[in-house]
Amino acid sequence: MISVNNISLNFGTRRLFENVSFNIAGKDRIGLVGSNGAGKSTLLKIINKQIESDEGVVTLSRHTTIGYLPQEGVVYKGKTVFDEVLSAAGDIKKIEAEIKEIENELNSFADYTSDDYMDLIQNLSELQDIYLNLDGFKLQAKVEKLLKGLGFSPDDFHRMTDEFSGGWQMRIAIAKLLLINPSILLLDEPTNHLDIESLLWFEDYLKNYNGAILLISHDKNFLDNITNKIVEISLGKVTIYPGNYQAYLNRKEERKILIENQFNNQQKYLKQQEKFIERFRYKASKAKAVQSRIKQLEKIDLVEIEDEENTVDFKFPPATHSGKVTLEIENLYKSYDGIKIILEDLNLIVSRGEKIAFVGVNGAGKSTLVKMISGIEPVSKGIIKTGYQVQIKYYSQNQADELDGEKTVLETLEAIATGEVSKNLRSILGSFLFRGDDVFKKVKVLSGGEKSRLALAKMLVEPSNLLILDEPTNHLDMKSKEVLMNALKNYEGTVLVVSHDRQFLDGIVDKVIEVKNKKIKVYYGNCSEYIINSGVLNNVNLSSYNPDNLNSLDLQKSNSEKNSNRNESKNENLKQEKLVNNPPEKMSYNDKKNLKKELIPVRKRISEIEKKISGFESRKKQIEELMAHPDFYKNPDSKKTLEDYEILKKDIEDIYQKWDIENEKLLSLETLIN
Repeated sequence: MISVNNISLNFGTRRLFENVSFNIAGKDRIGLVGSNGAGKSTLLKIINKQIESDEGVVTLSRHTTIGYLPQEGVVYKGKTVFDEVLSAAGDIKKIEAEIKEIENELNSFADYTSDDYMDLIQNLSELQDIYLNLDGFKLQAKVEKLLKGLGFSPDDFHRMTDEFSGGWQMRIAIAKLLLINPSILLLDEPTNHLDIESLLWFEDYLKNYNGAILLISHDKNFLDNITNKIVEISLGKVTIYPGNYQAYLNRKEERKILIENQFNNQQKYLKQQEKFIERFRYKASKAKAVQSRIKQLEKIDLVEIEDEENTVDFKFPPATHSGKVTLEIENLYKSYDGIKIILEDLNLIVSRGEKIAFVGVNGAGKSTLVKMISGIEPVSKGIIKTGYQVQIKYYSQNQADELDGEKTVLETLEAIATGEVSKNLRSILGSFLFRGDDVFKKVKVLSGGEKSRLALAKMLVEPSNLLILDEPTNHLDMKSKEVLMNALKNYEGTVLVVSHDRQFLDGIVDKVIEVKNKKIKVYYGNCSEYIINSGVLNNVNLSSYNPDNLNSLDLQKSNSEKNSNRNESKNENLKQEKLVNNPPEKMSYNDKKNLKKELIPVRKRISEIEKKISGFESRKKQIEELMAHPDFYKNPDSKKTLEDYEILKKDIEDIYQKWDIENEKLLSLETLIN
């Protein structure tokens, strides 16, 4: 479908990509991962033809269509929400015209066996497939379905797009992409502006999407549930891992050990050669040998290792011990102009040390509620009382507007940090993605996302015993999120957080408060338990969580097949393995030629294994979703499903071992050939 071939790109003196190659085909669900600044968003733009690479080419098969969602910056004006989404289907008329034109041309042929006639038939078939995928006759119903799934009410359909904030504008953009059903979706942080309900709906929609997906996300759960392949960008190159994000993390650690061994072996070899060159450089009798080794060294592809970033063990500065009751809310109301009621008759007691998530659909009043608790938003009616010696610190993305633009990043924290925290400011800023000379930048030159991260770091180094956080993870990468999550776990004060990031919430909260229909309802446990117990899954009608599907999995595998899989490669390629493990000082042309031939079946075996892994991981995920359902154990077939699950886990372990063996072989061959 799409082939990325030898893409290279420089930004000034920095080499961002070097000979990057991979394919996107069929129903690939690829997660694009890498550290901040690795070039993930840039690569999406190259594939979407928005940026031109210095070298290499991106090729698309005929009639491949691309749908691209940027991270931010989408603004729609001048139409209703419904009409704006419907306008995305303008290509349907164009396709209808092309189909009619081909049909007219076919009528003019007398020879139905000619190559030209058959080419037109092929074109017609492909265009009709595209038209069918676009659901030409069901557009209005599909627009309604998409908008409802993404959290728009029927009343919103006929409101002007100008009335909606940036987060809702991104939802409109998502609806437009899904309406046109492109062959491949390129999604850059698509979940940033979704609440939990719309996120679950979107996740389920993508699982059943008929095309390929290449996405960037810092939401681990989202990546785990969607992807069947991970493409990692590191040091300007890509590495492809089969399976979802968790499988990638497991394989990455194993690969890291392998690469480090290769690096150490290569460094040892280089030192030996350099020692030989230095020793005999000026001996005439060894001149030929010295020159030969110099040329060999020039041709070697150096094994590189990415620098490890030290994990910051961040601890909050000590704060005054508050009373046992941190917060009391009594008969709280919020309305605008005395007419539009947002919240009504809320009552809540928050105790010292509780960590509570506020969840609900966008517009339910979550942010309004925490603003009132923080004292930023006035109360219409009722009482909010804070407890003895409670010190509140509030974070939202708007806090970035209050930063002093003339101060540097480092000076912003130095102005408020005290005690032990003040000694670790560079490390703390590094964990929030301000590294090297970034800390000396003036605040006024920072991007919106950078300012939000700085505002969050600033709040965290100030003493407090009640933290109120409104979507704190939106501009954080995985490592920064982990730093924040670990710090909040060990925080002795009280935490109130609005977030849709399930992994982040699961790692912190012990209570979830749902804001719905102007009221609040308390659920005990973490976010995943709330999703199961609250009925959210029923609201979004997820096909994946159907407890009646217990018998739909055929997980049995014969012992003979398993034994065959385990022993399949034992006696393969003995000559090649001998050559890899005991390389001659100088490889003959025929040896190198034979090794290159060996690459073909090795790569083919890896591709076949990756397809099996994808299937196994998908089945495993499906069973785990069934097991998470509260009615699972009531089903008489649950015991059989659990037995199948154990068999499947063993099969996954076996197939990954086989994948490791083949990849070690591939890496060894490529190193030896180069």
